[in-house]
Amino acid sequence: MEPEDLQFNVPDLRIFISMRRFFTPTLLLLFLLVAGCATPVGVRTLDSREADRKLAANVLTGEQLSSPTIHIINRLGLANTFADDRATAIASLHDKLLENGVLKQDLLFALTETSFLQAVESENPAYYLAAALYAYAFLFHGEAPQAKNAMSAFEPRLRTAVDLYNRSIAKGFTSQENPSQVRLAGGTYPLPFGHLQVDFDSRHLQWGNFRFVELVQAAEIDVRGLRNKYRWPGIGAPLVASTRYTKGIDAPGFAYVISGMKVPLTAFLRFTDLETGLRAGTLHSALEIYTTDKATSVRVEDREIPVEYELSSALASTLEGSQMYKLEIPGLLRGDINPLKKVPRFRNGVFLTSPYKPGQIPLVLVHGTASSPARWAELINEVNNDRELWGRYQIWLFLYDTGNPVLYSAGILAEGLKSVVEELDPEGKDPALREMVIVGHSQGGLLTRMMATESGTAFWDNAFSESFETLAESPKVKELLQQSVVYSPLLFVKRLVFIATPHGGSYVAGGWIGRLATKLIHLPPRVVEFGKDIAMLPTTKGAALFALRDIPRSTDDMDPKSEFVRTLTTLPMATDVPFHSIIAVKNPEDPREKWHDGVVAYGSAHLEEAESELIIPSGHSVQSEPAAIEEIRRILVEHLRATTSTQWAVERSPERAAR
Repeated sequence: MEPEDLQFNVPDLRIFISMRRFFTPTLLLLFLLVAGCATPVGVRTLDSREADRKLAANVLTGEQLSSPTIHIINRLGLANTFADDRATAIASLHDKLLENGVLKQDLLFALTETSFLQAVESENPAYYLAAALYAYAFLFHGEAPQAKNAMSAFEPRLRTAVDLYNRSIAKGFTSQENPSQVRLAGGTYPLPFGHLQVDFDSRHLQWGNFRFVELVQAAEIDVRGLRNKYRWPGIGAPLVASTRYTKGIDAPGFAYVISGMKVPLTAFLRFTDLETGLRAGTLHSALEIYTTDKATSVRVEDREIPVEYELSSALASTLEGSQMYKLEIPGLLRGDINPLKKVPRFRNGVFLTSPYKPGQIPLVLVHGTASSPARWAELINEVNNDRELWGRYQIWLFLYDTGNPVLYSAGILAEGLKSVVEELDPEGKDPALREMVIVGHSQGGLLTRMMATESGTAFWDNAFSESFETLAESPKVKELLQQSVVYSPLLFVKRLVFIATPHGGSYVAGGWIGRLATKLIHLPPRVVEFGKDIAMLPTTKGAALFALRDIPRSTDDMDPKSEFVRTLTTLPMATDVPFHSIIAVKNPEDPREKWHDGVVAYGSAHLEEAESELIIPSGHSVQSEPAAIEEIRRILVEHLRATTSTQWAVERSPERAAR
């Protein structure tokens, strides 16, 4: 092309200039708009609470999936499907699981969570059972079973999978007729992809001479009245079982367990040939149940796994609506109301909170005036869930009518303890039974003291001129006197704890309140008849200890000026039985000589010979205070060290860390 052929087209240039004038500001505006919008990939700052929630989020904490499960759903392109049709998405995950030769842990966990969420939303128990089997496979099977993984302590999915397994069992066996209860039964159960055969022997619902009749989920029990609700973390669905006494069954260890106890029970579903069953759509399992007296761990795939229990829920359920509370005031005013006396083996008021097990030291708790064993609930809850004390102690309780004479009640306690020890271990083969610790609150402390006191006939001699020995001609009188008036230390009692105990009497009992209570208290017929016989004997004291006209009530005995108090303070306790004092003081800011707890003065509760004494700023009902319970725990640990190091070794259960 020649140079002259190179010419500008003037109109075209003008158009270009005109267009540039138009597009330049437009492009600039578009650039600014794009610069102000978020990029396809970026970040935003979370507040601390939202960050915390995301870190711990899973299907149990808020019906939202955890991050690992969301990752799997997104990786497989199932996000939209899962949002629209949960069942179809879960089926796709299940098919993906079976594609390879081994079960992938990521898929197993995702199936566990999604199945549980689907069960919650659809109320279809088949998905709960599916969640249980996926969780079981995640924990014990697959390419890298988490329960056998050395790094599992750093794997948050492990605890989530265990919790989902436990909850899924409880929910999967929920009764369709009564959704508040769990129905453990064998049979064939539907699954989303097949069915599950469950083997179960209903004879396992027999617990000694009791049968489990109603089961509820411990996780769905809201405990009130106890400071702590403990859970023993482990495998299995923790339940609370009601019991019904079964006649005709010989179970010696259960002889002193009373009816009405609620028992912590755990259900465990053991899957067999799981991988083959998943591929075939037909799975087999065995339903097992455990109680704390039988096992604290279960063997799964060559590994010992702790069993999950909830003892606090069982304790609170036992006390919900308990008649024990209703007996407290009537038990003070009426001396023959104790319902346990209607059953021969409980006639002395001693009963156990769990089956007798050799090798465990009895911890006997004796309540105070106008009270009941139910008032030991806080202490029982802490002792039962303490990893140092668990398996070392068995708790015994004593129920008595608190308006009766102190010596009369103490005699019943002594006879009760002797008869229980003799029946449980007639040949004396269990040394733990001979290391008994007794804890008494208020009047219960006076009864406790008598278990280690050498009285001879001092209580009798200080009231009557008639020789104690001359009463042999009246066997009925002699028997009751021998039980109630003459005391020797019980050789199997090795340590005592006194809580707010009026060793020198109570100023309230010696005042107008005590005198009014005395007029309202009715003695039992046995004591009244006894008084008639005693009234015929010559006396030298104006206020005879057992004269018909003035048979003392417990409120009389606890008067600082009473014959009982004056005699008690002169009597020695066994020198080889250490004792401890826990004393409540409402007014610690005052001089020591003015200290009191509202019922008992410090000087009355104080014992110079005590191995230890703890002062707690509190009112008289100090037995439930945290400081008192911690002190009792310290004493029990000290007792363990003293006994196990010198005489015998307890077969210990594995240490449990309740939470």
